[in-house]
Formats: sequence, structure tokens, C-alpha cells
Amino acid sequence: MKISNSKIADIEEIFRLYHSATAFQKTKYTIHWPKFETSLIETEIKENRQWKITIDGKTACVWATTFDDPQIWEAKNADPSVYIHRIATNPEFKGLNMVAKIVEWAKEYAKENYKSYVRLDTVGQNEGLINHYTKMGFKFLGLFDLENTDGLPAHYHGKPVSLFELSAI
Repeated sequence: MKISNSKIADIEEIFRLYHSATAFQKTKYTIHWPKFETSLIETEIKENRQWKITIDGKTACVWATTFDDPQIWEAKNADPSVYIHRIATNPEFKGLNMVAKIVEWAKEYAKENYKSYVRLDTVGQNEGLINHYTKMGFKFLGLFDLENTDGLPAHYHGKPVSLFELSAI
């Protein structure tokens, strides 16, 4: 298993995994990911914020990070944090608990970058994800209505978000 930054050559695979994740979301939930803009992923790759786990040369999982997420975290954004977005696991690697691997990596990544927290969110009250993330050590902070969703992906508009936080210290 290897964790590294995604490359421009990975964009097709990233979108394949997003499509697969969205298809799964549609079978279980009323809220699902919209189609993301290629430019968003290209920017994340150029800024070294798009990540992947590879196993035996295959992409097992992808996700994005940022150190700043003011629209979702509002006043709490002032806390030094790593924010994780859009975890998508290759169906061939389901059951290997990619989130646990990302959490362990993210705690170290946060420390290396002098951040106190690892944070993530999900739209709506998704009990399955709430239980999964809390089992991974995250504290569920509750459901919050966002004040400003301008520029955020469509699934954030008019929906509350579940916020999660894990101490990296």
C-alpha cells in the first residue's frame, strides 16, 4: 500500500471512482454527489491536495485535502486543521477499511503541517457515515445549517451538514 499525490494522468480514474461512489450513494441515500468539475480536480492536483492509495499498482482510494474550509466550518475554520473531502473507494478494494488508513495518514499529515485537527463533513444526517466516522475516532459535532453555500458543490445547497473532528495532537 502506498499513499501519494494524484497526478493529472489519474483524472480519468478519479472520476471513475467518483461515478462509482455516486452510483452507490443513489442506492442508499437521497443526497448524493453532483458531477464535479474537472477544473476542481486539476487545481487540487496542481496544489498537491488530491491523494490516492495504490495497492499492487491499482488505485484503491482517492480523497482531497485542504487547510482552509471557511464556508463549511465557518468560525471553527480558525482552528489549525486538515480537512478531508470526497473519499471514494475503488469497489475492488471495499472491505479493506480505506477510511482507517486515511485517518492514520491524516493524523501524521496534520502533525507534519502543525495542524491540531483532522476534520471532515457529510451532507445530511447520514447515520451510516456518522457511525462509521465515529468508529474511526471522529467526534460527531452535530448537524449545522451553512450560512453561505455560494461556490460549494450542489449537494451542499439547502442541506444541513454533519461535522466531524479528530484531535491530531
